[in-house]
Amino acid sequence: QVQLVESGGGLVQAGGSLRLSCAASENIFSINTMAWYRQPPGKQREFVATITSDGTTNYADSIKGRFTISRDNAKNTVYLQMNSLKPDDTAVYTCNAKVWRMKWYNYWGQGTQVTVSS
Repeated sequence: QVQLVESGGGLVQAGGSLRLSCAASENIFSINTMAWYRQPPGKQREFVATITSDGTTNYADSIKGRFTISRDNAKNTVYLQMNSLKPDDTAVYTCNAKVWRMKWYNYWGQGTQVTVSS
């Protein structure tokens, strides 16, 4: 089992920046894919970004060019650097790990709130 703990959320003005962190309970190099999802108020959870163990990244169109996903394998942590934040970015951001253990498994963190004011 993989446990994930997010941190770094908070209140920020439009145009500002935040960096979210997701600490994993095991070496993230052994985790095939780390990802960030978000759930805006009143909406369903949506994809934000992924990064694989070989460094391949993928981003949702809504945040492309503003957010960057990265890893620090030594710290077992994945980050989401969020720049040029907009009020529409307000959501609970949740970390996800996809790991191969003879089958695919998905693990989720508890989420961290990001609120962007006008």
